[in-house]
Amino acid sequence: MQLNKDDALRAYRTMKTIRVFEDRVHVEFETGEVPGFVHLYAGEEAIATGVCLHLDDGDRIASTHRGHGHCIAKGCDVRGMMAEIYGRKPGLCAGKGGSMHIADLTKGMMGANGIVGGAPPLVCGAGLAAKTLGNGRVAVGFVGDGGSNQGTTHESLNLASVWQLPCIFVVENNGYAEATSVKYSTACDDLADRASGFNMPGIVVDGHDFFEVYEVAGEAIDRARAGGGPTLIECKVNRYYGHFEGDAQTYRAPDEVENVRQNRDCIDNFAARAVSAGLVQEDDLASIDRDISDLIEDAVNLAKAAPKPEAEDLLTDVYVSY
Repeated sequence: MQLNKDDALRAYRTMKTIRVFEDRVHVEFETGEVPGFVHLYAGEEAIATGVCLHLDDGDRIASTHRGHGHCIAKGCDVRGMMAEIYGRKPGLCAGKGGSMHIADLTKGMMGANGIVGGAPPLVCGAGLAAKTLGNGRVAVGFVGDGGSNQGTTHESLNLASVWQLPCIFVVENNGYAEATSVKYSTACDDLADRASGFNMPGIVVDGHDFFEVYEVAGEAIDRARAGGGPTLIECKVNRYYGHFEGDAQTYRAPDEVENVRQNRDCIDNFAARAVSAGLVQEDDLASIDRDISDLIEDAVNLAKAAPKPEAEDLLTDVYVSY
């Protein structure tokens, strides 16, 4: 699949926004002003971006506890996200969800999820709705390598295949379920091999390579829209930060992250390839960098100045009246 200039710039802007957002949240969390935990997506930007560039607001995604990147790639408002992480009223969930529960149904983002393996069942529901309505929509569920071992994930793969739902299951295999290596916790070398047991395509891609993710995801999404059923995509990748902020990461080799940052960074590699191919110009990327820097700075300042929810807000947005 060939990218045009506009899509290439959109891809770069999305990946860079995720990176700057996450790096800033890393800094802000250390101040003690951010309530709860945060789990950062830095290093994995090519996956969310490569998948979601094929989607629009009518398509649904469901995320993980490491959900900021998916939110941004799906078009969620960055200022609203930052306010939500700070627990402030202008947040996407009125400051009551926090980092692990950011959602925006107007953008097709069904939510980050504190439940490991929580996304796959949700996208089966969204996929069934799309199939029933015949609207050509798809649903994408993201899950980590740890979550891929959950019964919820296996049941969802089976259900999606039996009912031939327009679902794509994306396993972001960053090598560790919290601190447990995938080599210790999983019997197969490639998690995508499990797809054959559910009679669906299973594909392994380099999660650091935007172009590879974009191409494979596009084919799977097109097939799902056309009634071809579900696909399992395993993206092998590395996260730059710990499982959570404060994680000492003693389970990782001393130079593990630095080697990836220097040699396999998804944003650096994308920029180099796009510029060398004449798809974009360095000035284009520099302009985007300035825009993003201003955006994130503004988002933080607005979040810090915004009010917190009041006691009377406790029971709002809890129940739906039909």
